[in-house]
Amino acid sequence: MSPLEGKVALVTGGSRGIGAAIATRLAEDGANVALTYRAGKDQADEVVAAIEGLGRKAIAIKADSADAGEVAAAVDAGAKALSGLDILVNNAGVFPTATIDQVTDEEIDRTFAIHVRAVFVAAREAVKHLPEGGRIITIGSNLAERVPWPGLSLYSASKSALSGLTRGLARDLGPRGITAALVQPGSTATDMNPEDGAHSDAQREVSALGRYASASDIAATVAHLAGEAGRFVTGSTITVDGGINA
Repeated sequence: MSPLEGKVALVTGGSRGIGAAIATRLAEDGANVALTYRAGKDQADEVVAAIEGLGRKAIAIKADSADAGEVAAAVDAGAKALSGLDILVNNAGVFPTATIDQVTDEEIDRTFAIHVRAVFVAAREAVKHLPEGGRIITIGSNLAERVPWPGLSLYSASKSALSGLTRGLARDLGPRGITAALVQPGSTATDMNPEDGAHSDAQREVSALGRYASASDIAATVAHLAGEAGRFVTGSTITVDGGINA
C-alpha cells in the first residue's frame, strides 16, 4: 500500500515550482490532492492532470493567499470536494527584493498577508477538518536564519515569523494528535529562482554542496513529514539548503 493511501492533502500555491512538486509527490505516495493557485490556471490544470494520471483525485481552487477570506474558503472547498483533509501544506509565497528604504507599505502588507496571515488562517480552518494524526507543514526559507545579501529584509522578516507560529501550532494542536513542522528550503531551481539567473552563481558559492536543490528535493522532505515516519516530528524546523546556513 502507498504510504499516504486514503489521505487528502491541500497544497497552497500548488500550480508551479516547489508547490507543484509537493502536490505531485504526495499524489505519488497515494494522497488525493487539492491545490490553490492565484493565476496561471493552465499550469494548475496541468498539475491536476498529472495527479489524475497517477490514479488519484485532484482539484485546483483559485484563491489569492493575500485574501484571508479566499484562503479560508479554499480550505473548506478542498475538504468538501475530496471528502476530508489530512495534510495541509502552506506553500504559497512571493519573493520581494528591495532594501528597506525602497519597500512600500503595500508591499509589507501583502508579503505578511501571504507568508504569515494566510498560514495562520489556513491552519485555523484546517483544524476543523484534520483528524488525529493530521499534519500541518509550512514552507519557509533558509533566509529566515541567514541573510547573506542586501534587499531581503522584508522577505526574511516574514519567513522568520513562521518558526514561532509553527511552535505555537505544535503546542495548540499536540493534544489533538496533530503535528506542525516547518521546512526551510535554500536555493531551489524554479521559475522564481532559476539556476541560470542573474544571482545564481553567488547562491552556489555560499552553498556547501555548490549547487541548487531541485523542487523534488524539497517535496521529498515534505513527503517524509506527511507520512508515518514524520508522526513524531512537531514544532520543528528542518532546513533543506545544501549547507548554505552551515
